[in-house]
Amino acid sequence: MIKKQILAFVARWVFSSVGMWISITLFATVRGETIWWMYVLAGLIFSLLNAIIRPIVTTFALPLILLTMGLFTIIINTAMVFLTIRFLSNVSLDFWGAILSSLVLSIANGVVNFWSSPYNKR
Repeated sequence: MIKKQILAFVARWVFSSVGMWISITLFATVRGETIWWMYVLAGLIFSLLNAIIRPIVTTFALPLILLTMGLFTIIINTAMVFLTIRFLSNVSLDFWGAILSSLVLSIANGVVNFWSSPYNKR
């Protein structure tokens, strides 16, 4: 059980790193030289924020999520992307870039969720 959870977290980390690479390359401004570990660090930060902070924020925002029929989750995803970028000192991202990045990362996390779902029998 724990081995599957660790494997799922590592898969989320890898897919989040790839998603952050796509997002930073397309939508962000990077000051200085980009190196591969920046994307790995961004993916780790994003995965940790999604594992720790996002459930708390989602719980408190549940009335807004229900009121907007789930559309408020885009704002929560955008906030997680903003928090991740704040931890990276040489990367800046505007509001629309964060929204587009959250959509890219939602797709990446959706692939991982599909892959790690216990109901998905291949």
